[in-house]
Amino acid sequence: MRAADADRQAVADRLRLALDEGRLDLHEYDERLQRAYGARTYGELDGLLTDLPPVTPPAGSQVSVPAAAPVVAGTPPDARSATARWLFQIWMPYLQVVPVVLGVWAISSASSGELLYFWPGWVAGPWGLLLLFRTVGGLAGGEPQRWLEKRERRRQRKRAKRDRRR
Repeated sequence: MRAADADRQAVADRLRLALDEGRLDLHEYDERLQRAYGARTYGELDGLLTDLPPVTPPAGSQVSVPAAAPVVAGTPPDARSATARWLFQIWMPYLQVVPVVLGVWAISSASSGELLYFWPGWVAGPWGLLLLFRTVGGLAGGEPQRWLEKRERRRQRKRAKRDRRR
């Protein structure tokens, strides 16, 4: 049977959850997401979720979409994943740039035959300190949840815009 847009979206949401849980890496998530939006039948969609933990499908759908893990009472459903994703977004540029800077310093020190002045400290130190302050302040002020809500509003606007075009 042919799949509906809602079914594709449900599979995409489950894939995003699997990425947040660490069950999929970013490359595999991207591949599966492309295949999910290109899927025409329920069989194609089910094939994307076969190695993920199964749960009861949502009402009215023929696709078996695993749901999110239960969260502690009083905590919004996406609070943990929102915090992890927000931290990932905040710290990932730092975690990508600092090793490159350290590598440049290490290679230039090795090629000169002596330890050069440790200039990467001027990149990693102040930047890391600012990120630390931002992280502590953001977590104390509920920034991850606001970030998630803002992202969801953007997603809904895009969806509405796409629906208007059709």
